[in-house]
Amino acid sequence: MRAERRTRKTGSGIEFADHRDYVPGDDFRYLDWNVYQRFGRLLLRLFEEEEDLSIYLILDASSSMGFGRNKKIVYGKRLVAALAYIGLSNLDRVAIVTTTDRVLARMPSTRGKQRIFRVFEFLRETHADGTTDLGQALKVFVSQHKRRGLAVLVTDLYDPAGFESGINTLRYNKFEPFVLHVVDPTDASPPLRGDVRIYDCETGEEREVTVTQRVLQKLVREVPVARHV
Repeated sequence: MRAERRTRKTGSGIEFADHRDYVPGDDFRYLDWNVYQRFGRLLLRLFEEEEDLSIYLILDASSSMGFGRNKKIVYGKRLVAALAYIGLSNLDRVAIVTTTDRVLARMPSTRGKQRIFRVFEFLRETHADGTTDLGQALKVFVSQHKRRGLAVLVTDLYDPAGFESGINTLRYNKFEPFVLHVVDPTDASPPLRGDVRIYDCETGEEREVTVTQRVLQKLVREVPVARHV
């Protein structure tokens, strides 16, 4: 991942931010000897300057993410929590946004690994509901976030209008986009054969279709392609 990051060093007028374990090669002048005397651990004091990395974790919370036995929203939230912890531990600014066809909720940018509990609280209140329009939702996102950075989209890519326009919106507005595609095995191999009635879990639209082997083979070919977007 390529981005401008906060430099961590000590000096007059620079605010203390956190500790990390000492590794060979670190400047021993910045060891926290008080911590060493109390706990026997070599920890380096970290200080922060103005420049830092902003990480935006964008979670698709539409109905399709909550469909099925293995709900994709559960795995999506786990991914977001893990990425948030990594960013917070690195003293990066981390914000979380949930979307459907619009921006649903936002956790403002925060930093410091002690804020991971705020992340857990936010994700606990997140549920899958609504239709998907990543293009529109990401337009709103860029209008609300003027500070550029990494934009990590966690989604099943189920978007009838196409997700590409949303990714292009991020790129055009100088964000660095990454996509994590959350997939249920039944997305590519649904247990359907013959004449069936299907319905759209987001719109409620119903349709009668004939599921043939040829249709299933086409579906299997198309789903893996999206994983590498």
